[in-house]
Amino acid sequence: MTHVVTENCINCKHTDCVEVCPVDCFHEGPNFLVIDPVECIDCTLCVDECPVGAIYAEDDVPKGQEKFLDINAELAPKWHVITRKKDALPDAEKWDGVPGKLELLDRGD
Repeated sequence: MTHVVTENCINCKHTDCVEVCPVDCFHEGPNFLVIDPVECIDCTLCVDECPVGAIYAEDDVPKGQEKFLDINAELAPKWHVITRKKDALPDAEKWDGVPGKLELLDRGD
């Protein structure tokens, strides 16, 4: 099983989660983080570290957020690994809890 970063991370990109990951499975894009489903060992350490509650076990992804299973798997190989905490995006607080952010996901293409 793997864990999944979901929509609430878009335009927030807090990185508290990356420092506790024992296998460095987080990858960073311009305005979002993803978890590499191949590398994730399902340790659950990242879940409590996410200040916006954007990380779920794949079997617990909220209804309507299932597409993020594929998004994490698609983008992890394209983005670089992140292992150290850095500042969240400047407007992160404003974006926390805002629904419908998928169209704002910057894939870095």
